[in-house]
Amino acid sequence: MPAQNLKEFAAYAKANAGKLSYGHAGVGSLNQLTGEMFKLLAGLPELTQVPYRGAGPLMADLISGQVVMGVVALTSQSLEFHRSGKLRVLGVTSPLRLAAAPELPTVAEGGFPGLTNQSTIGPVAPAGTPKPIIEQIAQTVRTALAEPAYQQKLIDSGFEASPDTTPEKFRRRLEADVVFWTPVVEALGLKIY
Repeated sequence: MPAQNLKEFAAYAKANAGKLSYGHAGVGSLNQLTGEMFKLLAGLPELTQVPYRGAGPLMADLISGQVVMGVVALTSQSLEFHRSGKLRVLGVTSPLRLAAAPELPTVAEGGFPGLTNQSTIGPVAPAGTPKPIIEQIAQTVRTALAEPAYQQKLIDSGFEASPDTTPEKFRRRLEADVVFWTPVVEALGLKIY
C-alpha cells in the first residue's frame, strides 16, 4: 500500500474505485462504524467492507496483505505491529495524539476531523442499582485509575484513563457516543435485537 497517510489512502482508493476493501472486527462494531464513517467523509462509496470474526483474523490478513486497510483498536499488539513495520497506522481517532504513540497523527491532523471520536470503556450496572452501590463501584474505579502503575499499563496498551470520572460524566459520555454514531448506524440500517 503506497499511502502514507489518510489523505493519500483516500486518493489511492478513489483512483482504484471498486477494487479495494477494508476489514473490521465485525458487523456493528465500532471498527465497522468508524470505517463506514471514513467512507462517507472521504467520499469512498465503493470501498467494500469485509467483516471479520474479531480483530485477530483481520490483523493476520492485514499483515499478509489480503486486505489493504483495516480499522482496528489501537492496542499494545497493534502498536507493536506498527513499530515493527508490519502495519502502518494512518491515524488515531482520539482528539489528541496518544501518550503511548505520539508519533501517530490524529485523524483530524490527517484531514478528517469529523472522524474524531474515542471509545468509551467503563463499568455498567443494571438499571435501578442503588446509588450507594454505584458510588462504591465508582470509587473503586477512581482508586484503580489513580494508581500510577495501572495508568502506565493502560497507556502502554493504547488506553488513556480519566481518573476524575464520575458516574454522571460517564453517562453523559455514553449519551454523546449514541448521538455521534446514530447517523452511521441509521445509514447502515443496523438494528439491535
